[in-house]
Amino acid sequence: MTGSASVFSAAEPGLGYVFQARYALLRMFDLPEDGEVYIERNDDVEFVQTDGTITLASLKHKAVGDRLTDLSVDFWKSVRIWVAHYKSSGRVSSSAQFILFTTASVSSGSFIELFIGSGGSAEGRASKAGEALASSTSQEIAKVKADLADLSETEAQDFYSRITISAQTSRIDDIPHLIDQRLRTTRREDRTALFNRLEGWWTDLVIRVLTGKAGPAIKVQDVSDKLALLSDQFKADNLPIDFRGKKPEDIDVAKDSRMFVAQLRALKLSEQRIQHAIIDYYRAYEQRSLWARERLVIASDLEDYEDLLIEEWDRHKAVLCEKLSDASHDDACIAAGEALYRWALENTGHLRIRERVTEPYVVRGAFQILANDRPSPRVHWHPRFLENLAGILGTAA
Repeated sequence: MTGSASVFSAAEPGLGYVFQARYALLRMFDLPEDGEVYIERNDDVEFVQTDGTITLASLKHKAVGDRLTDLSVDFWKSVRIWVAHYKSSGRVSSSAQFILFTTASVSSGSFIELFIGSGGSAEGRASKAGEALASSTSQEIAKVKADLADLSETEAQDFYSRITISAQTSRIDDIPHLIDQRLRTTRREDRTALFNRLEGWWTDLVIRVLTGKAGPAIKVQDVSDKLALLSDQFKADNLPIDFRGKKPEDIDVAKDSRMFVAQLRALKLSEQRIQHAIIDYYRAYEQRSLWARERLVIASDLEDYEDLLIEEWDRHKAVLCEKLSDASHDDACIAAGEALYRWALENTGHLRIRERVTEPYVVRGAFQILANDRPSPRVHWHPRFLENLAGILGTAA
């Protein structure tokens, strides 16, 4: 069967967990920078201000068309969480506020309408909530009723006065657009790429918090600082760096038949140095591909950059190979080629695709890409590599 969801589908619950993190990120743009956020501490998300004010937020991503009614479990489960915190934090002296963010709407005529915005009076909220609880036969809601039972009339009114419902909250796939609107200092065409990097960092941070490897609090200032750093990478003289520290899954120097590896074998380089070259190639290739997909560079940018590298390579090759002749021993050729290769790795940091792109793998990997061209590489290290190409590749294969 296709086209219909199983009754056991976990799609909505699964979206709910992702929604919590994504919506929390959206909220970070609207909070004071001196605030903090906790994930899954006293509620789904908890916002803490420096004056001690705490807002416990329950986040619910519901199916399209869902509505909150007087006896909706989503609301009463949140109430149970909130009243437990209310009691433990001093009851009427508590500094806590409570909010339910839900993508569902509120049924017309439901007492829950009293909690939207400023809503009804504290007395009216408490009275209507009590009536709804009294009419319920649900065992789940009975637990809430028991938890609320020891609140005095004054405490019940105070408690319900602290609750706000934000209905028809933006759905998970609307959030990127809302964040995009908050990135106006970045060029419009770069905002999707910026959002992807910001959310990737945020998701990793949330995971580290939940696994105890960071946190427990996330400072709003940290998000502002990270956004500033990421935004800077999208300036006209810069580009984002995404593959620092990344490596290909499998590196097998002995079986690698690529042209640039064959070139390094011709120089009799160690396996470790060839591994470094393979890593540089991988990082530069993946980075350039990502830049191209995100339209951060265009084909002519890469072509101009490669032309620059080739010209500089050709100049240095002319110097280093000037005294070689057809009669030169192969050892002299290897020495000249190794010196040329060392120059490409160690003395080309000034050859940048953009003025502030200083990440070493960008230029090192670019030379490996040029050395990998087939049928003939655009740069080579061993002075006789091109004339011996067929034999060298045959031996490597």
